[in-house]
Amino acid sequence: MAVKLDKMSRKELEALRADVEEAIVKRRKSERQDALAAAQKAAAEFGFSLDDLTGKKPGRGGAKASNAEPKYMNPENPTQTWTGKGRQPNWFKAAVEAGTSPEKMKI
Repeated sequence: MAVKLDKMSRKELEALRADVEEAIVKRRKSERQDALAAAQKAAAEFGFSLDDLTGKKPGRGGAKASNAEPKYMNPENPTQTWTGKGRQPNWFKAAVEAGTSPEKMKI
């Protein structure tokens, strides 16, 4: 599929970039789920769970992981996300100060 970028307007290019970033996030989630399922299956074949192999023990302290879905994504580095809760990450603050609208960083 060849896309003629030089024939597209800036608005069309920005929409395309947003679509690509969204597709990357969805693909990353899908691949992570596939990898987790494969790891669980491999561990089960040897009679273990992933918790057994990673040393996690139920009920042990530590910080609780957030179940909140990411709401914002760094346009410069799509691996960096933020749920919109708690302290703003440095990349988010820098992007806003540089003039990027928070709406443009929404996932």
